[in-house]
Amino acid sequence: MKAVYLDFESLDKNDLDFSGLHAVFDELVLYPGTLPEQVLERMQRAEVIISNKVVLNAETLQQCPQLKLILISATGTNNVDLQQARQQGITVCNCQGYGTSAVAQHTLMLMLNLATSFRQYDRAVQQGEWNKASQFCLLDFPIIELSGKTLGLVGYGELGKEVAKLAHAFGMKIMIASLPKRPSAAERVPFAELLPQVDFLSLHCPLTEDTRDLLDSAAFAQMKPSAFVINCARGGVVNEQALADALRSGQIAGAATDVLTAEPPKDGNVLLDSSLPNLIVTPHSAWGSVDARQRIVQQLIENTEAFKAGLVIRKVN
Repeated sequence: MKAVYLDFESLDKNDLDFSGLHAVFDELVLYPGTLPEQVLERMQRAEVIISNKVVLNAETLQQCPQLKLILISATGTNNVDLQQARQQGITVCNCQGYGTSAVAQHTLMLMLNLATSFRQYDRAVQQGEWNKASQFCLLDFPIIELSGKTLGLVGYGELGKEVAKLAHAFGMKIMIASLPKRPSAAERVPFAELLPQVDFLSLHCPLTEDTRDLLDSAAFAQMKPSAFVINCARGGVVNEQALADALRSGQIAGAATDVLTAEPPKDGNVLLDSSLPNLIVTPHSAWGSVDARQRIVQQLIENTEAFKAGLVIRKVN
């Protein structure tokens, strides 16, 4: 089978091993990226297409009758017209669970940075404040311990459970939110009741119509002024203007986000204002450990081998 990877640079930064992926195909062509006007030309002779973010719409798929398999090098499938693929008998498989350890680790890293005022202390040292101190240490910014604090989790799938496991190791108490408009489950606390009780709120739910703007001005108003928010889910789960306002007014103590509503933020974003107090923004990098990205390559290999053997795995259509 001939395969074409339309945007391998979205996964590989010259630090991954693709030898196993090459081995499962008769021919594999790797393109760093593919512009919309280049998609059809690059697809028309391939039986297998690998794509992370390149859009494969119905019109394009209709012009590729030879196509047998689409491998998505991510979990999200919104870049592929799954209905059209199904009509044409094209199998679509994604990758799953590859970044659990990486995202959970990133979540705890953000929590620890907020709890220890790490960025403020690092900046003070770089600016020479320690050199001028009258005593042996700086204690200019608040430091709290995770032990004994309450962590509220919104989303308790594989990722939420991994975060809970790490938080338990720090001695945290765990509360699991029951999302609005969802039936309450055992051991879960209605979202509105959970908000005033948590010291940290960590988001790990998908972005749906029910979770869009889940954290808005009204939600922030219910939280402790000492509470912190961490978003490693999707940007739209948090109303960004409401978060900026909550930070400026002191409604919450701080926040960290790995996601924004538009990525990359080419037109700017209210959360990129450097004057916002105690906000950490990372560039959607929580998932991106070398280990996690190599797992994606391995799952692409597994998906291909299973397809060739007639035992399709991770099929999404």
